Amino acid sequence: MQKETKTKILFFVIMVGSVCMLTAVVTDHWAVLSHRVENVNTTCEAAHFGLWRLCKKHIYIEDEELIGKGCGPISLPGEMNCSYFRHFTPGEDSEIFEVKTQREYNISAAAIAIFSLVFMILGTLCVLGSLRKGKDYLYKPAGMFFAFAGLCAIISVEVMRQSVKRMIESEETIWIEYYYSWSFACACTGFVLLLLSGIGLLLVSMPQMPRNPWETCMDAEPEQI
Repeated sequence: MQKETKTKILFFVIMVGSVCMLTAVVTDHWAVLSHRVENVNTTCEAAHFGLWRLCKKHIYIEDEELIGKGCGPISLPGEMNCSYFRHFTPGEDSEIFEVKTQREYNISAAAIAIFSLVFMILGTLCVLGSLRKGKDYLYKPAGMFFAFAGLCAIISVEVMRQSVKRMIESEETIWIEYYYSWSFACACTGFVLLLLSGIGLLLVSMPQMPRNPWETCMDAEPEQI
């Protein structure tokens, strides 16, 4: 496979990975939490959150089989109330714990995600610069930037995972069930694609290896571009 074909494939993978990561950053379906259903003919509370805000939904429960189980699914109709983390007004002890925990972890996760976006922008600028003839040397910094973006993405994912774990395991929490949603999957997909495509660009940017062990790099045939 020629170098030009390889770079086109890598650029497409980078584009898909960047879209996945950007989608994860701007959406708030990283994790879904639910209360225990205690009674029927009343409302229970479920929530989903991302890097920037938490949305709570009050769902009306009629099915007696749901008693003792988690509230949901969150796709059921109900009154939704979303708040950005900086706008929380704590009330009960459990809610105070919830707000404090989310603020601590989400500030870290959001900051790391922003670094990922910055690396993606820098990598994209290098890719655009490499489109000019004779600018192939920009593949190397572009690959490094996209690989760094992937690493920041997985660190942000891990911080959010620890946030959910701490909330669920705490004795003060009111949430009993959780699962990771599609924004979380987008972030994981972005991590894989950005890291692999970044490493791929680094490999493509390396000089062509000699075909015979007695050749030197200077003796090897020039690359076909």
